[in-house]
Amino acid sequence: MNTILILHGWGWPVSVHQWIRVKELLEKEKFKVIVPDLPGFGEAPPPTQPWTISDYAEWVKDFCEKNEISQFFLLGHSFGGSVAAKFSVKYPEKVRKLILVDSAGIRRKRLKKELLKATAHIINIFSFLPGYNLVRKIAYKTIFRRSDYLLSVGIMKDTYLNVIKEDISDIFSQIVVPTLLVWGGKDGITPLQHAYFMRDKISGAKLEIIPDIKHNPHFEAPEKLAEIIIKFLKNY
Repeated sequence: MNTILILHGWGWPVSVHQWIRVKELLEKEKFKVIVPDLPGFGEAPPPTQPWTISDYAEWVKDFCEKNEISQFFLLGHSFGGSVAAKFSVKYPEKVRKLILVDSAGIRRKRLKKELLKATAHIINIFSFLPGYNLVRKIAYKTIFRRSDYLLSVGIMKDTYLNVIKEDISDIFSQIVVPTLLVWGGKDGITPLQHAYFMRDKISGAKLEIIPDIKHNPHFEAPEKLAEIIIKFLKNY
């Protein structure tokens, strides 16, 4: 059976369950779909020390060996896309085809991000005060909005910082497996210019843009995403 391994993005709550509809649609086409909780998300315990993108890629290798998955289609969304890209460069013999959905990995330092990070550290200094958790949640919804730093706990805070500071722009040109990029036309987290950059760097890469969709096509437009995935896996 053709196996698709899906690596979820970084999110709170974890986004594994948001892939249920896409998983159902792919399974109707006789694919075996596996969407594991990455370490530190869902039911999976966090790593014992702060991890990097490379550590997660090695975890994927170990997961596949443990579950006797030798070759498979690999799909990564957002943070999971950066893990999938690194894995595909290091272990191309295991990846039949690669799909990157609104993938992260291109980092451009901006003043706003640096200010948000500094503000997060300041807020954490006052964690001993009554009402801290409430203030933290309000800050997440207002000041930070899309930042997952405040909602990460323990080891995952430092893991998050490791992940967001790593720019893997240089590895996309090293990807040799057939690759499809799927992007929301209105993605404000990993903007469309990142998709064009990856398409130009990855030899032979295809790009499909879903208009009017933001960063999460797997629950914003699961039917359309599944249709694009199936076409790529069956027809190219």
